[in-house]
Amino acid sequence: YKKMKNCLIFPLKNKENQIVSFYGRSILNNNQSSINNLSADRQDNQSGRHYYTTGRTGLYPEHPKENTKTLILTESVIDAATLLQYPEITEKYTILACYGTNGLKEEHTEAIKQLPELEEIIFFFDGDKAGTDAVNKYAETLKNTLKNDCKISTTETPENEDINSLLDGHDQEIFKHLINKRKQLFLSIEKPLIETKEPKEPEPKQQITTTPNHQTNTLNTNNPDYITLTTSELQMTVLGGINLQQLDRLRITLKIISGTGNVRNNIDLYNIDQTDRFINKASEKLEIGTSILNKAISELTDKLEAYRMSKIEAMKTRKPKDRILTAKREQAAINYLKNKNLLKRTNEDIGKTGVIGEENNRLLMYLIFTSRLRKQPLHIISLGGSGTGKTYLQEKISELIPENDKKIITILSENAFYYFEKKEITHKLILIEDMDGAEAVLYPLRELMSKRVISKTVTIKDSKGNNKTVSLTVEGPICLAGTTTKERMYEDNANRAILIYLDNTKEHKEAIMNYQRKLSAGKIDTKREEEIKEFFKDIQTVLRPVKVRNPYAEQLKIPEHVFKPLRTNSHYLSFIETVTFYHQYQRTLKTDQETGEKYIETELEDIEEANKLIKDVLLAKSDELTNACRSFFERLKSWLKNQKKDGFFAKEIREQFRMPSSSCNRYILELFRNNYIKITGGNKYRKGFEYEVLKYEEYQELKAKTVSVLDEVLNKIKRNK
Repeated sequence: YKKMKNCLIFPLKNKENQIVSFYGRSILNNNQSSINNLSADRQDNQSGRHYYTTGRTGLYPEHPKENTKTLILTESVIDAATLLQYPEITEKYTILACYGTNGLKEEHTEAIKQLPELEEIIFFFDGDKAGTDAVNKYAETLKNTLKNDCKISTTETPENEDINSLLDGHDQEIFKHLINKRKQLFLSIEKPLIETKEPKEPEPKQQITTTPNHQTNTLNTNNPDYITLTTSELQMTVLGGINLQQLDRLRITLKIISGTGNVRNNIDLYNIDQTDRFINKASEKLEIGTSILNKAISELTDKLEAYRMSKIEAMKTRKPKDRILTAKREQAAINYLKNKNLLKRTNEDIGKTGVIGEENNRLLMYLIFTSRLRKQPLHIISLGGSGTGKTYLQEKISELIPENDKKIITILSENAFYYFEKKEITHKLILIEDMDGAEAVLYPLRELMSKRVISKTVTIKDSKGNNKTVSLTVEGPICLAGTTTKERMYEDNANRAILIYLDNTKEHKEAIMNYQRKLSAGKIDTKREEEIKEFFKDIQTVLRPVKVRNPYAEQLKIPEHVFKPLRTNSHYLSFIETVTFYHQYQRTLKTDQETGEKYIETELEDIEEANKLIKDVLLAKSDELTNACRSFFERLKSWLKNQKKDGFFAKEIREQFRMPSSSCNRYILELFRNNYIKITGGNKYRKGFEYEVLKYEEYQELKAKTVSVLDEVLNKIKRNK
């Protein structure tokens, strides 16, 4: 079969279930596949992509079994192969592939004729003119061939869509929906109900060609501004389409044509008085009975309702699919989590995804994002000046989290959070690109962070116009991540989160710019970066929500000089548990003998790893200066030492550091008010005040105290173990 190389091959089988020939779907473009398959059978190959072995026989996936009751005919082999993946479909239906829009062959019809229990044939063809024409043609062929009581129906495949394009943009539920909503073509063969051409408006008084009364009427929505429904007595046209927003009314411009006349009118189909008056007047003008018109209007209302709801459903934001792993990928992820130096390797691999520097912050953020799976997740806020890469770091680390586990937010209205579905954001990572864009939702965010649930009571009108109250409840927990340049602005939210400060050193900026140059020069393997990101998503998928117990918790302490110690202590303990949680495949799963609860236990190495990562966080929470002011102060002290100077003026510092006067003056004022510097001379009106640093080693002492407390406690536990 050398002539079918570069094709994906599907076997075609005879009635004895033996492979008798092959179908090949080219994986190259049309020109290449035409060259490589010159001697292949070109039948049914208008696109240059479909090939069959010479003298093709056999069906795909096989001849239908004799007990088949409902048969789905697809337009292509690929379409059939797709539907075969879903047990929900194969358990109820038998699948059989045609070979294109001209591909219902004699072998197909003979196989179908041999099905004694066949009750229905469903065409699931493409939603284009060729597919519609083929359904009409083959429906008539099969109806003349089969027993009279076999139904023939078709799915209403959306325009210009096929089975695989539907799966690309929807969940697999779309198949069940379309099959369940299929339309019966006819019970007799006089006329199929699928229109293949744009409907033309008949002239007044023109006699309408009708189908028998027992057929099912189809709403033609090919043109959304010219929707038609034809019954045995009437043709109804909705001019201008329908409103998709106001669901409490169904106001349309309706045109009705009968054999004796026509009528046009604006009408709200949900207004019974208005509808009754219209039916009475229209029946007189059209010279038909009110019962016939009432039945037709009722049918039109039902079909327009269904059409409107399907359009609204299609407009909804598609939720990301749950990540499903193959056994091989799942095992690879589990093996990774069993690695002895797991955190070190994780940090190194995060760096391979394009995250430059920030070794401590990137691993800290990744672990906090992982905590979303726990009962009490942690939260993180990245702080730093404009252009320091806060949003970039958050964005890059969030790319390691599966899409269905996160929501990215830029701007939200005040009540937006209350209108999520009850569990829509449960155990989700909520990413706020800039806290400035979420000021209106800071309160519900705080409640979700602390209480893990929010509720709101609103007043609405019922169908009778009466006011009633409805409670909107949204459940957490959530893991919140945000960025801001304003350290003190969002203090209430920041107190509930772990704060990290971005590396703003010259060396870090140079490393990033060097990466950007290599990326521009094409020297970065971006494909490999994407593969590692996908693997991290696999890792997150195999993590399970297991309970963590820390047997050393009562012996742990945080530095006494930490501000707001209650929340800080809680964050410290939760972070240790998160490190343990990430090592769950290296911990023994235990069972509480009293409660039966399953859990894993923290080990000393978890505490040691957590201390390394969180010491900078605790240091920042111990420092009464903001990080920006602290960076300025340390830079100032270093400059004074290098210049061998005792005093300084604000003007010379602005010039040396090349910074705005507003920022420089703000930092100097903060240092002065907190007694880090003092005025030693100068005056306010000429050269300005001269300042002097009171103590040079205070930050090193603070850092030493913070680290020593953590180390001393850990060493004490080790000695007593």
